[in-house]
Amino acid sequence: MAKHFKPRKGSRAYWPKKRAARIYPNIKTYPESEKVIPLSFAAYKAGMSRAIVFDSTKNRPTSGHEIVRPVTIMDCPPLSVCGIKLYRSTAYGLKDAGIVWADGLAKDLYRKTNTPKKTGSKLAMEKAEKALDSLSDVRLLVHTRPRESGIGKKRPELFEIPIGGKDVRERWEYAKSRLGSELRVSDVFADGEMVDAVGVSKGKGYQGPVKRFGVKVRSRKNKKKMRHVGSLGPQNPARVIPAKLAMPGQLGFQTRTEYNKNIIKIGDKPADVNPLGGLPNYGVVRAGYIVIEGSVPGPKKRLVMLRKAMRPPRERGQLELRKVLLDPQQ
Repeated sequence: MAKHFKPRKGSRAYWPKKRAARIYPNIKTYPESEKVIPLSFAAYKAGMSRAIVFDSTKNRPTSGHEIVRPVTIMDCPPLSVCGIKLYRSTAYGLKDAGIVWADGLAKDLYRKTNTPKKTGSKLAMEKAEKALDSLSDVRLLVHTRPRESGIGKKRPELFEIPIGGKDVRERWEYAKSRLGSELRVSDVFADGEMVDAVGVSKGKGYQGPVKRFGVKVRSRKNKKKMRHVGSLGPQNPARVIPAKLAMPGQLGFQTRTEYNKNIIKIGDKPADVNPLGGLPNYGVVRAGYIVIEGSVPGPKKRLVMLRKAMRPPRERGQLELRKVLLDPQQ
């Protein structure tokens, strides 16, 4: 008779399961784009709701009908372009080649980093233009405006946004035209576009193997341990093999990416998504907003990075927003 084999229960999913380095993600991979436009944007997660949308996707059972879909409302205050980051290619990867700072930096930026005393110097611009032939990448250095959101905090987030296009000089000219101005979500994305949502998930602290890996709860006769794995491994090697066993540890507060989230609506009238008294546990959306189909990682008030889709589907859903249901009884 064949030996009975039973596969290990539970999914390891991502490994190692450790806390993220910071509360908002750092995206390392971006898609290639021939257009000279920014490849990502940042928005605060305001909450979830339901929306009535008109489905015009072909070959769908709901094509030509109004349907109700779960949506996520993202608060999108403009980003301030405070600098241009230059990179030089070396044998060990990209190397920092300097920063060209804009004039009149925001006062709240000192809460995040040490701002330079002299900014917007023509000498830095001239040096950068002379060294364009030796540069390999030009990126926008931007920071958020949390005062214009419903969060109620002052300290901004600071990060880089790559620019599409294959020519470094075209990227430089675009970055130079944007220096010191504001970047809106409509400058990056459009209605019906697919994006990737990258964020830090909800932190759940130290959890056991049942909640962390989904192993089965044992019966009451199993040596006083019900929410525990049955064995820590074989007799030889006489040690616990790392990364092979469901063990308790950190759960949540980890960087996660959800691919191909459909942008249903990009708007600039917050009254369309603000219920009476504001969104629960968030506040009032004051600036532009995005309505995304489905959910995005992270709790409310957390900054989520929206990136151009790395692997967009061949056929994308065509949904037209009719109304966001703000009242729970609707």
